[in-house]
Amino acid sequence: MATLPPDRTPLYHHPLPALEEWLRGLGARQRGTHAAIWDLHRPQWSATIELAVEDLQVSWYHDGQERLRHFPYGLARADVEAAILAGP
Repeated sequence: MATLPPDRTPLYHHPLPALEEWLRGLGARQRGTHAAIWDLHRPQWSATIELAVEDLQVSWYHDGQERLRHFPYGLARADVEAAILAGP
């Protein structure tokens, strides 16, 4: 189990195992053999989280609509987490 840096630490200062542990802690599951794609399900919405090269991309799905946002790795983990969990 990877140790997470403090929650105000920018994502780019997280080693990959720590990012994966963080996503698991949110309840996300890795999508099959796609190491960079994670699925997160909540009662009101679902989301796909992609660890892309330039940023973290989140697509929320709710009522048949998709909403996509890009979060630079320079943002603090706490801020990105709050935005993800706020939903679409």
